[in-house]
Amino acid sequence: MTDKVTIYFNPKCSKCRLSLELIDQQGQQAEVIEYLNTPPDVATLESILDMLGLEPRELMRKHEKEYAEAGLDNPGLSRAELIQAMIEYPRVIERPVVVKNGKATIGRPPEKILDIL
Repeated sequence: MTDKVTIYFNPKCSKCRLSLELIDQQGQQAEVIEYLNTPPDVATLESILDMLGLEPRELMRKHEKEYAEAGLDNPGLSRAELIQAMIEYPRVIERPVVVKNGKATIGRPPEKILDIL
């Protein structure tokens, strides 16, 4: 029995769809979290960031309009403020994020997720 796979997913994103397809091809089932509808909480984001070895801004899509509109490019924002902004503006979270066995990766390119499956 394989451990649970979780994918933070946007159905409009081709990389998300390809990543989910790869998970299926590996014979694994994923818990699909549509993060735009159900954003991760602070503890979940902290855990994902730790697994990825990233700081919050490194997990943000800087070209999304919400990034600029919310002033997330302000270097004075704290880690906690950036994480809270990711909850309030989930569109800025890089996607897809796949988590399994205490490891996480960003599926860009989608084949990158094979490293943790």
